[in-house]
Amino acid sequence: MKHILFSLFFLLGISSIYAQGPWKLKLYCSEEDIRLHIDLYEESIEVPGMEMFGPMNGYLGGNIYGVWMITSFKIQDDKTATIKLSNDLGSETQKATLTQQSDSIYALHLDGTVVVKRVVDRKLVKVSSDFKMRLQ
Repeated sequence: MKHILFSLFFLLGISSIYAQGPWKLKLYCSEEDIRLHIDLYEESIEVPGMEMFGPMNGYLGGNIYGVWMITSFKIQDDKTATIKLSNDLGSETQKATLTQQSDSIYALHLDGTVVVKRVVDRKLVKVSSDFKMRLQ
């Protein structure tokens, strides 16, 4: 009986380790100076400047205008997830696809019309639609 209980707890422990999976990440794109912090398993990430909303599933920040919070997501499989981002004012949304390319490299593609922007020479310009991101 003790062996059965031990085995059961061991299997539950192992499954919880694998449940962390690829969707709890801190990613960074050094070329664009953009960070993506996500936890698609639970709302556990404090968004900078948005602490009043409590923990969320993540955010996109860095060299962009404002902070973009993850408002919804869908895990397609163990290598692909779609996420919906909203800016800190809630006035714009952006759908994105995150794909794992290797153990430490992910591709972030902003789907449709890109609305994420950055300030360049005191003007807002759209960012690229594709980013190569590495684990931080």
